[in-house]
Amino acid sequence: MEEQDVIRALAALAQSARLQVFRALVVAGPEGLTPGALGETLGLPASTLSFHLKELTQAGLVTPERAGRNLIYRAGFERMQSLLTYLTDNCCQGASCQPGAAAALCCPPTKEH
Repeated sequence: MEEQDVIRALAALAQSARLQVFRALVVAGPEGLTPGALGETLGLPASTLSFHLKELTQAGLVTPERAGRNLIYRAGFERMQSLLTYLTDNCCQGASCQPGAAAALCCPPTKEH
């Protein structure tokens, strides 16, 4: 994932309503949701929801698919995984990030005098 793509994805998620939309789509799983169902669930007006879905789609975090007369929106799980991989790449200087291991690398114990 390129740095510009990461910035675009993080910017899209850095807004409360868009984060709620994305999380609702993650919960819905591969079946996705229609804008009507999303609007009902989140209490967002159609025009506001449309704006947020457009932003998430442009960031690659949401994919729309036409199903007859409806649009079904789904979370872009591959894109989200790429984002998480980018953010955690080289975590803990390449060492295992098990509880305690990360703290030991990042915060070595100090000697008390």
